[in-house]
Amino acid sequence: MPAAPPPPAGSAGARRPASTSASASPKARRPTPSRKPSLRVERQLQRDGHRLLAGMDEVGRGALAGPVSVGVVVIDETVRTAPTGVKDSKLLTHRARTALVPRIERWAVAHAVGHASNDEIDEIGIMAALRLAGVRALEAVAARGVVPDLVILDGNHDWLTAPDEVGLLAFAGDGSDDGAGSVGTPPVTTMIKADMKCSSVAAASVLAKVERDGLMVGLGEEHPDYGWTLNKGYAAPEHLDALGRLGPCRWHRRSWRLPGVPGLPSPAVAGPDDPGARALLEPAAAAVLNEMVDPRDASVPGRAPDLPHLPHLTPLTGTDDT
Repeated sequence: MPAAPPPPAGSAGARRPASTSASASPKARRPTPSRKPSLRVERQLQRDGHRLLAGMDEVGRGALAGPVSVGVVVIDETVRTAPTGVKDSKLLTHRARTALVPRIERWAVAHAVGHASNDEIDEIGIMAALRLAGVRALEAVAARGVVPDLVILDGNHDWLTAPDEVGLLAFAGDGSDDGAGSVGTPPVTTMIKADMKCSSVAAASVLAKVERDGLMVGLGEEHPDYGWTLNKGYAAPEHLDALGRLGPCRWHRRSWRLPGVPGLPSPAVAGPDDPGARALLEPAAAAVLNEMVDPRDASVPGRAPDLPHLPHLTPLTGTDDT
């Protein structure tokens, strides 16, 4: 199977007090998307006994090309309010997201971004690939001695936990030393709009988007016709036009029904929303996980980076609304 890019290793950083976050609206209404995230949910979970919390979010799920990426930000009860400006990455400009990265890294106990390549998405499906990227991010922080007690996952579907895995047995493995695939996942709680409510999840979304955007900018320099520097692999008009003229390239998700590209295979999994196929794909996903090695080590045979290593994603180019 084609090798996947090893995700950047998680890194722990010094924690510094940050500016205050916005308070809740005085009106007795359902929270709106414009409300800024806070640590209110995290503090309640910590009072319930979950000391180390991991906020997790993905980016690139609906793209036509490139990897899917999952960010994780781990905090404990000693962290102060998140850096000013942290919110869902889609609501931030490119410049604001990039400026937040070093501040988030200093604020978090540990952080990482994991990736699953377009080839892996084609082979095991998007849901299993999301899990693979999430496990790689967790492996990176675990390699630094940080194992979360609970993961806060954005959305209403737990794509991180394997169907045969019981949450309370997470990270127990089977006692064998057979690589990263033997490591499970922590218990997971899902929350709709968590990236707009929880500072840890919003911070994870920022790290994931900046990292993936940088990868797509690099790939866009290799394949300029698709406009990835601006659209990051999503279905923008210039991307669709190039697909119609040139067809897909090495980095497209060929198992999907790519617009304007007739004749490609139409497998059971096609597109970003295939939870119903998860059970069929899990054996393949398990095989991938069992072959995983330390995600920090790009020198291991079979784990050479599939995506190019780029300078750490700054400066980036692109529009503020991608």
